[in-house]
Amino acid sequence: MAEKVLMKGNEAIAEAAIKAGCRLYFGYPITPQTEIAAYMAKRMPKIGGTFLQAESEVSAINMVYGVAGAGFRVMTSSSSPGISLKQEGISYIAGADLPALIVNVQRGGPGLGGIQPSQSDYFQATKGGGHGDYHLIVLAPASVQEMADLTIKAFDLADKYRVPTMLLADGTMGQMMEPVELPETTSEPVEKPWAVTGTKMQRKHNIINSLYLNPELLEKTNFERFERYKQIEQNEVMFEEYMMDDAEYCVVAFGIAARVSKNAVTAARRKGIKVGLIRPITLWPFPVDVLKKAADKVKGFVSVELSMGQMIEDIKLATECRRPVVLCNRSGGMIPTPEHVLETIENLAKENK
Repeated sequence: MAEKVLMKGNEAIAEAAIKAGCRLYFGYPITPQTEIAAYMAKRMPKIGGTFLQAESEVSAINMVYGVAGAGFRVMTSSSSPGISLKQEGISYIAGADLPALIVNVQRGGPGLGGIQPSQSDYFQATKGGGHGDYHLIVLAPASVQEMADLTIKAFDLADKYRVPTMLLADGTMGQMMEPVELPETTSEPVEKPWAVTGTKMQRKHNIINSLYLNPELLEKTNFERFERYKQIEQNEVMFEEYMMDDAEYCVVAFGIAARVSKNAVTAARRKGIKVGLIRPITLWPFPVDVLKKAADKVKGFVSVELSMGQMIEDIKLATECRRPVVLCNRSGGMIPTPEHVLETIENLAKENK
């Protein structure tokens, strides 16, 4: 069994990426994710990998595009404004059906906002922040251990389905330190017969491209891609349930908000309120079925978010608005306290007696 070490969340992402076989990193520094780039700058040269601080976020994501097309495991990381600059390149990567990992350690916005933690990039991540019809697989860790585990999972899912994946963390997750257990060996290499690696006069040319001037062909490609998305929705949804067996109310939260909410759920139980927690781990695909099932028995939902209320829309869609959904939120880099969440649960319970 691997030994546990004390690591920052950002450092855990970087080391896990290396364990997953990533040997190429392209990025640009921005708080609160800069430790990922700093860690890669130290480690990559020692293991025969490549670290390159690009001249901009736009350059970094296009380097990722090129390396992904050659079949290598590759990643970039940034924080909210930097991810916005990468959106055109992310759309190209999705349109070319390439696997890659994009890490977003979110900060407050809009605009330059602040450097404190946020979850206000939920819409951007889950609804396709760039142009065109596409999805990213979006994973939301709630501990430093999950920062590592989901990084490896993200690479595996990207290769399995030929889609870009995003690890969507908040600044708290990136900066906090916890014990983490890392795997001892790297992932097995995945065959990529589609990659641009040189034909050696043994096969036809592979072409990596997102441009389709024939509209019928573009439509066909889009429909085929969305068939793959259906497979992801059927097979890759991840979530955690906490005290949901007899719950009359349900809190929904991810990331640091879920950790705060778990304390509030425990406190509410001590007061006699039967409440549970559903924590989406995949934000896309969203755990629609588990929430729909919860709506059959609970009286209401609380969406706890570090935003002005973005995930709440997916909760309402998943539950078909059959139960009230209330928002418990902070914004601008503030985090709800367990007491704030508990108060919201108590108010919902009073209204639905």
